[in-house]
Amino acid sequence: MAKRTNTLIVTTVEIAGFFESKNLRTHGMQMGGKHVFDFGEIKMTQAIHGLSYEIEGKLTKFGLAAGIIFHSDGKVIYHAGDTALFSDMKLIGQYRPLDVAFLTIGDNFTMGPEDAALAANYLKAKKVVPIHYNTFPLIEQNPIAFCTSLREKQGEYLKVGEWLEI
Repeated sequence: MAKRTNTLIVTTVEIAGFFESKNLRTHGMQMGGKHVFDFGEIKMTQAIHGLSYEIEGKLTKFGLAAGIIFHSDGKVIYHAGDTALFSDMKLIGQYRPLDVAFLTIGDNFTMGPEDAALAANYLKAKKVVPIHYNTFPLIEQNPIAFCTSLREKQGEYLKVGEWLEI
């Protein structure tokens, strides 16, 4: 898709290097770094998760896992990426008031619903959208139950293809 549309790929330096070798447009960043683009500001945050990919039968490590804080048109979105719960999510919630936080609930490989609910309390986002669940049996979760476990009207369950207007 990035090749077809000439889209800029904003990612960690290691992944940017991989995509650059495929002649794609990239902008590499690292944890804590912030950059203002013509479409908005991205601040890269830590995530606690493995980051590797199999290429030609060999497992290749791609540096650190990451999340992002995206700020554009007066709105702030946090995408936690694939991550475990970590206490510095409290600081992310203090960085700028969050309109939306996308949090993993799949468990086993990422935080599950219980940890994601605690993360939602740390972040204090107006809306929390559960992600990374139900793509295979090991990470099956009930996103509606997760959303109702959060403070009133904070959880926002989206079906495939639905949009969230911010």
